[in-house]
Amino acid sequence: METFDVVTFGEAMAMFMADSIGPLHETRTFSMELAGAETNVAIGLARLGFKTSFVSKVGHDAFGKFIMKKLQEHQVQTDHIAIDTEHPTGFQLKSKVEVGDPEVQYFRKGSAASTLSADDFDEDYFLRARHLHMTGIPLAISESARDFAGHALKFMKQHGKTISFDTNLRPSLWNSEKEMIHTINFFAKQTDYVLPGISEGKLLTGYETPEDIASYYLDAGVHAVIVKLGERGAYYKTLQEEGYVKGMKVPRIIDTVGAGDGFAVGVISGLLEKIPLEQAIARGNAIGALAVQSSGDNTGYPNKQKLLAYLTKHDQGVN
Repeated sequence: METFDVVTFGEAMAMFMADSIGPLHETRTFSMELAGAETNVAIGLARLGFKTSFVSKVGHDAFGKFIMKKLQEHQVQTDHIAIDTEHPTGFQLKSKVEVGDPEVQYFRKGSAASTLSADDFDEDYFLRARHLHMTGIPLAISESARDFAGHALKFMKQHGKTISFDTNLRPSLWNSEKEMIHTINFFAKQTDYVLPGISEGKLLTGYETPEDIASYYLDAGVHAVIVKLGERGAYYKTLQEEGYVKGMKVPRIIDTVGAGDGFAVGVISGLLEKIPLEQAIARGNAIGALAVQSSGDNTGYPNKQKLLAYLTKHDQGVN
């Protein structure tokens, strides 16, 4: 029975990227790419040489075929992506910008991935993975997908698998901010590694500093909390250690989408290789820096050779 390093799940979407700079309503031509936080992580880890699997559903349509093809091209296992003949594959539109965050519009309501449920969970398949990576997005897209996530979390935790959780807040997908905060925290507190952005951490915990945000989850039993600070790098804290890992300066930021997922790729890869946590975070900072210098969500993610060369070239300033 073949094993793999990381399993993740969620919604993959077709993404139409604007070919020219400007607002979406004035854009005439687009190029199709793959989008999805969890697929970004699976692709990034596969590019570093890890065996990864993405579990989901896609529609029996052109977008679904496109997603399957792209994941397979990136060496991500797709044998547990179901084809749904009744629900379509979700997609999104993304503007092109010279600076800052692009405009993104989603068309995902009633998608095939949103019908993922606990009945779709394959225990034997998940047991083959060393590590489970989760984000807050499947918790938001539907109650049935949330049930799947809860089943996956409980099962993997019971079997001693390590679990990382990127909060990845999507307020527009939730019925209320209160529900979002409660649900995200309920899941996050049961995982081993929590990776919130600083603004997300403030909203979720009510605390202002990275130190207090990290303590909030550590007090609940989380093993390590890594707070993303954007261009300033990241702060980490465990019961044994804490510190800041400085970010990398980049000559030009082209597109910030996918940088957080790239950061997760670096951290998870380090955890799997059992290197010191601050070195794993330095990897995350490096991949995030590479990601913002390209226009696609994951096109800037490096292979292992490029990552190590980039780390060697740039002074991390680890404290």
